[in-house]
Parts: sequence; C-alpha cells; structure tokens
Amino acid sequence: MMPQRLQREEYLKKLIAFQDKNIIKIITGIRRCGKSTLMEIFQDHLRSTGVENSQILHINFEDFDYRPLRDPAALHSYITERMTRDRMTYVFLDEIQHVPDWQDVVDSLHLRKNLDIYITGSNAYLLSSEIATLISGRYVEIKMLPLSFREFVSATGGEANLPKAYRQYVESSSFPYALALLDHPKELRDYLEGIYNTVVVKDLASRKKIPDVMMLESVARFVFDSIGSPISTKKIADTMTSSGRKIDVRTAEKYMDALLESFILYQARRYNIRGKQYLKTLEKYYVVDIGLRYMLLGSRSTDVGHILENVIYLELLRRGFEVSVGKMDDLEVDFVAVDQKQTIYYQVAATVRDEGTLKRELASLQKINDNYPKFILTLDEDPDADYEGIRRINALEWLMGRE
Repeated sequence: MMPQRLQREEYLKKLIAFQDKNIIKIITGIRRCGKSTLMEIFQDHLRSTGVENSQILHINFEDFDYRPLRDPAALHSYITERMTRDRMTYVFLDEIQHVPDWQDVVDSLHLRKNLDIYITGSNAYLLSSEIATLISGRYVEIKMLPLSFREFVSATGGEANLPKAYRQYVESSSFPYALALLDHPKELRDYLEGIYNTVVVKDLASRKKIPDVMMLESVARFVFDSIGSPISTKKIADTMTSSGRKIDVRTAEKYMDALLESFILYQARRYNIRGKQYLKTLEKYYVVDIGLRYMLLGSRSTDVGHILENVIYLELLRRGFEVSVGKMDDLEVDFVAVDQKQTIYYQVAATVRDEGTLKRELASLQKINDNYPKFILTLDEDPDADYEGIRRINALEWLMGRE
C-alpha cells in the first residue's frame, strides 16, 4: 500500500516564496528523497491558485518517453513551442543531469519574461563551480533531504511514544517510500539496496568512470562505519591497503568526492573556534540515511551515540545551518551551527547520566568565551537542566521542534 503523500511543507514554503521571481529554482538531493514528489505537490498548489494545466510543463528525463528531449536543441524547441504567450508558463525539468550542456538551454529560456523554471538533480556536479559561475546570481538552490524525524513521526502517528518512533526511524529508513514498507523488512531492505546500487554502482561508477566498483564500495562501507569520527583520506588509503586492497591517497580522495557529490554522504569540516578558521584535515562524515547504513553494515552499526549525532547533523542542515565540528584547544565541540542570524554550539550524547560523561560534554562548551547559545542534546528522558547557561535538553523533543 502506498503511504499518503506527505506535503513536505518546509520545502513547499521555499518554492512558494520564490514563485514567479526571476530566478531559477534548483532542487538538489539524493535520489528518492522526494524531489519529483515535491514538484508534483507544488504543481497542485499552482492549480489550486488558478494556474491552468496548459501553463505547466513537466519533463522527467528518466522517463523513456522524454528521452529525445535529452538533446539540448530539441528540449529548447519543445519548451518554446509550448509556452503560453500571455501568461506565466511553469517549467519543471526533473533529473536534468541527463541533458548535456543543460545550463545553456536554461540560460536561454531564462531570458524570456514569462517562464518560471524549476529544476531537480541528483548530484552535486549539477552545481559545480563552472556551472554555478555561468548561471550565478540567477538561481537559488533548495537542498532536499529524506524525511526529518518530525515528518516521520507525523506520517506514522508516533507522537505518543517518541523513543519508540525514534528507534523505528533509525532502524528502518527516512526515505519517503520506506513508509509503505515499515511492516515488510525484507522488501525495505531490497528497496534500500536498490537505492544504494543505483547511486553508488550505477550513477557514480559509470559517471565518474571508476573502474574498481568493489573498491568504491569498500570505501563507502568504511566511511559508513566511521560516521562521527574524524577521518583523513590517508587513513582511508591506509585502511584499504592494510586489508589487502592497495589504494593511494589521490584515488581515495576521488572516491570520497564522488560519494559526497551523490549526496549519499555529507562532510563536516573542522573549525578552530578560538582562531576562527577552518582546519584542513580530519573532517567528519555523516550518511544521508541511517537505514542505508544499517542495510550495508548490519547489526554492528548500532552505535547509539554516533547515530544520534548523524540525525542531529542532518536536522541542522534542514534548518538551514552551515555545520562544522568545533575545535577548542585540545577539546571538541560536536557541532558549530551558523546561519545569517546566529551561531549555536551543540554537544550530542546518548546519555549524560554518568557524572564523568556529563563533565566531559560540558568541558569544551565551558571553554568557549562568548554569549551564543550552547546545548547538550541527549536521549535521556530527564527534566531539562541548565549548567551556567549551557542547556541540557532531550534530543527527541528538539528534533520535534519543541525546544
């Protein structure tokens, strides 16, 4: 049974805010995170405000019917022939990475007054520096992720028992279609395997011309296993080599770039809080969906603290923060979250009921000599506490947006 379509309201609001503005809307994110559905939801919104079907053009480049339109000239003609002359035409181009030189087509279409353009793509190369330069100042990127914990709880009706809902969230998957498979673990596993194989084996190995797919998978497995731990490409190369699969640092770098480009992994750089600068080594990596990690690694992936850290990291991205790992002298702050308005510091721990753990989590935050908010997020179901301005709150309540 298909789950009821989720409205993805946070993303929908962003699209509505940019509607009819002379700016290209580019929705990026891993395959199956809900980009095409978001376009459909937005098209329904347009119709509900009086836009007619003749004003909406939707092309999915993975649909065989539209394969001829992967040719840039054919695509350009198709759209210009069908645009309405006296009213706005809304153009939706889904998985546009399949069109070579797509930016030239979009650039030309963008010169027309009554076209409003929306694009999706499943790899970050879509906005590589040269393309971003070409359409700079004329596009906005809406970065999409699979379901947040709050969306998952809302869809499954789990408000009454958040710890139980959280276990289900991290043990199943945050991909929207996974909601239909929650009671079918084998089918869910097959579905996640399908996403993983499409992204890592099919997309990356062919597009990046990676000859050794098994090595790419070994690197992915190693990084999935090391979420929340500082990693260098040298460490990846050394680990692979010591397990009998020789790889040099440059190749490891290429593989990591490919995994980041496909949005299956995210990188948090290290930031020196005192010196106010980014450090060049030992980044941390987080996976787009804990279910994918569980599928790949099995039960040995049940590392409660790092999984919570991963979930919190993705939620901070959803909330529009730039997120790095803080270094304060010889201590570490899990996350430094910065947006246009504020900086917030977070420590994340499964539990701080042990006094030694609490002391350790407080230590780095206590060293920071500024007035920005500081939090410890934990799964402990205890009353909130305040340690001289450092607030300890329940992570699940925070994920629900109640804090």
